[in-house]
Amino acid sequence: MVTYSSLPKIYSLSLLVLIFIALLQPVQAQTPKYSNEFLSIGVGARALGMSNAFVSVASDATSGYWNPAGLTHIESNIQIALMHTNYFAGLAQYQYGSIAFNLDPQSALGFSYLRFGVDDIPDTSELIDADGNINYDRIRSFSAADNAFMISYARMLNDNLRLGVNTKIIRRTAGSFAGAWGFGLDAGLQYHYNDWNFGFMGRDITSTFNAWSYQLDDRMREVFTITGNEIPENSLEITLPAFILGASREFIFAEQFGLLASADLIITTDGRRNVMFKGDPISMDPALGIELHYNNIVYLRAGIGNYQQYSTPAEKMTSSMQLNMGIGVVIRNVLTLDYALTDVGDNSIALYSNVFSLRFDIQRRER
Repeated sequence: MVTYSSLPKIYSLSLLVLIFIALLQPVQAQTPKYSNEFLSIGVGARALGMSNAFVSVASDATSGYWNPAGLTHIESNIQIALMHTNYFAGLAQYQYGSIAFNLDPQSALGFSYLRFGVDDIPDTSELIDADGNINYDRIRSFSAADNAFMISYARMLNDNLRLGVNTKIIRRTAGSFAGAWGFGLDAGLQYHYNDWNFGFMGRDITSTFNAWSYQLDDRMREVFTITGNEIPENSLEITLPAFILGASREFIFAEQFGLLASADLIITTDGRRNVMFKGDPISMDPALGIELHYNNIVYLRAGIGNYQQYSTPAEKMTSSMQLNMGIGVVIRNVLTLDYALTDVGDNSIALYSNVFSLRFDIQRRER
């Protein structure tokens, strides 16, 4: 039995579905800020624990994401990296996996996959039939997911200079209602000078293009019309280039102890952002990270970044920076376990996520 008190909940679910689809709708050939932003979250608990100050540090299978040039640092024949975490109190799931191979002493190949998705979203667009009857059995669920697949190649030109490139394919979906295919290129380099490591990463260097298409039946079109929403049309979304500059240095003391300090500067070109250095079209945001280790076995990490300005309940403007931290342990140089505690939301509401990642090193047996 449907009561009047339940009707607001029903229409709220319908409205959520409509709003979600409307948010996905890009204007023809537009270049919005935060396009494909799921690719800016970061991967690997080690990097997240250092607030993503990782472009010059990347040296494992996650380098396919952070800086493909770092793949040439891998010493094992094959390396596998995995990560899983929940965001927004478990509402969203974020998974990542990668595998990297040594092709020869100077070059490496890597494959990476990311998925950021919200599953089991109620679709109430057909809740009410043509006769006006409400039938909960007509409620279906769908997923809204962002997927990216990367192919990375890296080569060491000499003892100091390493170069790498990414080809990435993007697939974004909102159930069967909307979907987009995208394609883009990244390029990175790492340079070692004395005790310093420098990194450069160019994301979407040719701009990344997402081609959106919509499959709306007559019922869905009617819902859009009744609710006053514009019916979405096939369109093209462009992600403009972003550049990251990084520098790091490791300090060794007391023989078995070491400290790695790292700094990155993220430069975006898609307009004024809420970051430390605002500009139009260029904005810049710094990130700092440190990693203390004992005998390259146990690691303690911390980082600060993601500068934000926001209004308090008293309508005063204030600012904050996100603090991350993490730990790691290496077991017999084969398995690495990493954990990070990260604040993924506005610092004022303290939405923290627990991130776990694994790394496996595999050596081929000599015959």
